[in-house]
Amino acid sequence: MTNANSVPSTALDGNALTISGLETVYDQLATAIDQAGQGKAELFLVKLALLNANALADSSVFAEHVEAALKDL
Repeated sequence: MTNANSVPSTALDGNALTISGLETVYDQLATAIDQAGQGKAELFLVKLALLNANALADSSVFAEHVEAALKDL
């Protein structure tokens, strides 16, 4: 469930990454997007999202993450 500040529940249950961990993930993601190339970046991101949704194994939490990611674009 998402709280009033739109923080996904996984960030509230103690499973959140540290700032350092988030920086590592950001760097890996940026590198992978560059590696995929301009024509394949969207396909890569969809495949990555589906792999992570499957690993998460909870479609409602995934939906919360989608809503949180769409905020303030």
